[in-house]
Amino acid sequence: MTTKHQNYDIEKDARCLHLLARDFPTIADATTEIINLQAILHLPKGTEHFLADVHGEHEAFSHILKNASGDIKRKVSELFGSELRESEKKELCTLIYYPKEKLKLVKAKEEDIDDWYHVTLHQLVRVCRIVSSKYTRSKVRKLLPKDFSYIIQELMHERTEDLNKTAYVNVIVDTIISTGRADDFIITLSELIQQFVIDQLHILGDIFDRGPGAHIILDTLLNYHNWDIQWGNHDIVWMGAAAGSEACVCSVIRLSLRYGNLTTLEDGYGINLMPLVTFAMDTYGDDPCTEFLPKMSAESSKMDERTLRISSLMHKAIAIMQFKMEAQLYHKYPQWNMEDRDVLSRVNYKNGTFEYNGQQIPMTSNNFPTVDPKHPTKMTDRELEVLAKLKRSFLQSDKLQRHIRAMLSHGCMYAIHNGNLLYHASCPLNEDGSLKEVELFNGKKYKGRELMHNTGMLVRSAFQSDTDPKMKEYAIDYFMYLWCGKDSILFDKSAMTTFERYFIKDKKIHHEEKGWYIKLRDNEKVIDNILDEFGVKGKYRHIINGHVPVHVVNGETPIKANGKLLVIDGGFSEAYHKETGIAGFTLVYHSRGLQLVQHEPFTSAQDAIEKGTDIKSTTQIVETSQHRILVDDTDIGEELRKQIADLEELLWAYRHGFIQEKSKRF
Repeated sequence: MTTKHQNYDIEKDARCLHLLARDFPTIADATTEIINLQAILHLPKGTEHFLADVHGEHEAFSHILKNASGDIKRKVSELFGSELRESEKKELCTLIYYPKEKLKLVKAKEEDIDDWYHVTLHQLVRVCRIVSSKYTRSKVRKLLPKDFSYIIQELMHERTEDLNKTAYVNVIVDTIISTGRADDFIITLSELIQQFVIDQLHILGDIFDRGPGAHIILDTLLNYHNWDIQWGNHDIVWMGAAAGSEACVCSVIRLSLRYGNLTTLEDGYGINLMPLVTFAMDTYGDDPCTEFLPKMSAESSKMDERTLRISSLMHKAIAIMQFKMEAQLYHKYPQWNMEDRDVLSRVNYKNGTFEYNGQQIPMTSNNFPTVDPKHPTKMTDRELEVLAKLKRSFLQSDKLQRHIRAMLSHGCMYAIHNGNLLYHASCPLNEDGSLKEVELFNGKKYKGRELMHNTGMLVRSAFQSDTDPKMKEYAIDYFMYLWCGKDSILFDKSAMTTFERYFIKDKKIHHEEKGWYIKLRDNEKVIDNILDEFGVKGKYRHIINGHVPVHVVNGETPIKANGKLLVIDGGFSEAYHKETGIAGFTLVYHSRGLQLVQHEPFTSAQDAIEKGTDIKSTTQIVETSQHRILVDDTDIGEELRKQIADLEELLWAYRHGFIQEKSKRF
């Protein structure tokens, strides 16, 4: 062994080595594991998939997961080349994405289904073989379903090109077909291909709001093999509602009504909105509420006139309640410096005007039956009763609470993976680009990495039963600051001008001044400073975030700071498509480098199944590695090298008699 073992401290290291010896009780065991780990280091790195701001668009999200942002299509094209026509490759890809649905269509029109099965099974085995080639046989074996594990292993490791095995392989396929298991086998292989092609999925925030299927997205993630999330502002407001923040409850419901989408609330989480319906009709029944009609979307376009009317009444009712609850928090915590956002106190209820920079601006309407001009932030008894019932519904929604727990266990405010710093929105900065200190609990201020970490811990404390009551109260209230606070790491704007957008026509008054992070994010020195703060090292390092849509239609690019910052919110949500000109960016990081994928709007899963339509995507090479990136070059590689060093210490201890080998237990 090397000379480093000459200074071996048996007292210091004995406990750790004895624990390691339980798993590797002999020299042979330890040696075998070292060989295994050394070999793994020389495999290509697994592919990472980055998505941000999916905003409840579950069909587009699901499709991009299934096609791995075009990676499956690329591999199928490379594998089959001119061997298959383009239409045949498209059919094969669609089968991989939607095996159950595609099989029904194929069986309805295919004249010789057994022949189709035979050809298709061989094709799928070839695709499965190539997408699993980055992994050890041991890892692949662990991922295989028990029913087909042995058969899949045989087909993946034996080939018809081997003349000695041609009949053997063909008989396996023929028997799968003759025993009626072909459909199940095709579905299993297709799902395995989807799983093998992406090693890890990173969600950079904002699963919730706008689209109808946030709950479906989270159900999908709960069954996904390897994922993490960096919470976004739309996630945090739902987390706040689930924790019991009245202001967040109001905000979540208001946003759902604004986009004409109650599916997630009612069907997804069983939130009972009837108390709000009754209150809204009683209170605002004579109010046109034209400012509160839902934004036009696929969901709101399905509403009849009566439903639109009721939605607008509910929308106004919950919005006024939100403005009151927010203002109470701003006065409760003056250190937030947000008392100017007590918008109801800036209304002249006699004249129907709003105070803005010393001027009185006319409002579009002036009907506020629940507002006492002398005490504008005070809730009425009826409002308090309705809000209590709504809050209880959020707290008692088992599915919502389960989804929030999953988000807590799989994520936080930031993460660092393989030289990439991931967070949703921003890292607060001063005007000169230096890191800005932001106050959290008990007057303590933090900046940079400490700010992100401690904010995440504060969020978690809202859900922990052993949290100090005062801290828990603050944590629950702080969700609203994270949603719209001036120095929030999830907002980073001067104000959220929700009230002004409802009641003031002049769009200049709707303006929300962006924070210094957004203004300075194209400055390479500023980005380098942030990367240094978080301890991200390496020649090829990046910040990857979302939050702010990239206006491609205006010539904006998602690549900032000389390639060191990548913004992958291009507008997944339908509400952004006209504004951005596209339907989202995703990022793929595989062993050849980084690829940015720009997507066109997704039509529907049904079109994809029936017509073979895929999301039209354009791939841009952000960075190509000079050599193929191996596991040895990744964070996992660093961990494996540490494990190898520990095992080498164990070998030295065995060979020098400090630890005795043990016979294997049976």
